[in-house]
Amino acid sequence: MRIRVRLFAIQRELAGTRELSLELGASATVADAWAALVERHPVLAPGRSSVRFARNGAYAGADEPLADGDEVAMIPPVSGGAGAPGAPDGPEAPGAPDAAGTGGAPDVHRRILELRHDPFEPGLLTQLAARLATPADGAVVGFLGITRATPGTPAPGQEAEAARYEGRDVEALEYEALEPMALEVMATIADEIVARFGVRRLAIVHRTGEVPLGEASIAIVACAPHRADAFAAASYAIDETKARAPIWKAERFADGHVWIGNPAREGPLGRADR
Repeated sequence: MRIRVRLFAIQRELAGTRELSLELGASATVADAWAALVERHPVLAPGRSSVRFARNGAYAGADEPLADGDEVAMIPPVSGGAGAPGAPDGPEAPGAPDAAGTGGAPDVHRRILELRHDPFEPGLLTQLAARLATPADGAVVGFLGITRATPGTPAPGQEAEAARYEGRDVEALEYEALEPMALEVMATIADEIVARFGVRRLAIVHRTGEVPLGEASIAIVACAPHRADAFAAASYAIDETKARAPIWKAERFADGHVWIGNPAREGPLGRADR
């Protein structure tokens, strides 16, 4: 069989290519694809412990079988990292009924999930809230993630590179994404928010490309009848997007960059783990 392999972030830089084709045996698995990739690019081998895999736009285990024409994405550490590993037990019981507001009116379901290359316009949170909120909502919670000058945690294997810039300020962030899969993960997170917190009006908007110092890279808005649910939904949205969406972040300095993050988490933490 012939498959397509896609590389991102630090792997793309080490291998010097964004994608390549591999010829594999008829019963090959994702692990076989990794082995064939490393045979061609041995420099990638040390990163195996922090690599996750996606087959045709969905997270996949190393033992998952492949078929001719498949696309396998090698997922290096993502921007926010996995955090503490928990049992991915899936959504729990809804935190609110299907009706909200007075008179038992049906709850309105609205969702804005986007990746944008252009800078966010002023007042984005207000604009998103205006598109989402209904008269039933007594709480609107907004969050902006801003490029800061202090460095974050380097991705596994980037520690020595990070040490070169110790004591220096970050000048900008650079984001890249596996866009269709990132949007699918964001949609799954939004579904989990409905199931866990009963919050049906949500925006997750993430930048790609360069984000200068002081500019926003992600915007979250959650609208709900009660503030506790809105706060919980917004917190869940940012934490899970950073931990699971295939979005990569490099901190840029005047003379180089460092990839930031930890291995991707493939599913949600259980409620007891949060």
